[in-house]
Amino acid sequence: MSVEFIQNNIFTIVIAVISGLMLFWPGLLQAGRLLSAQQTTQRINHDNAVIIDVREAQEFAGGHLPDARNIPFKELAGRVAELEKLKEKPLILVCSSGVRSGRACATLKKRGFTDLACLDGGVPAWERAGLPMTRGQKT
Repeated sequence: MSVEFIQNNIFTIVIAVISGLMLFWPGLLQAGRLLSAQQTTQRINHDNAVIIDVREAQEFAGGHLPDARNIPFKELAGRVAELEKLKEKPLILVCSSGVRSGRACATLKKRGFTDLACLDGGVPAWERAGLPMTRGQKT
């Protein structure tokens, strides 16, 4: 590319670079593996994986995976002690899109948790797969 081309098209180039970064940003935040709804079901059934829902309480009450524990992402760092007894178990983190669960995986990985995964597509992907949901505040 010539310098003149770059100067004449700087705005377009910047937009292209920003768009590309936005496509990869959730993946950069992801510290655990991404699991499909079917893979998540298999981990729950075969490996006794524990579901940690990092959405806000009102989102959780609107519908969540059966037996999920609700620890909102903004409270996670202060509530990691609640999860210490689960350090050796597989944990699957869920949210509504994958961004908060990816960040939660990174937080827990820094605290020594090793078997971490995120539900790819979040709770909406679980619902689209026709899998059971639970409603209410139970955590």
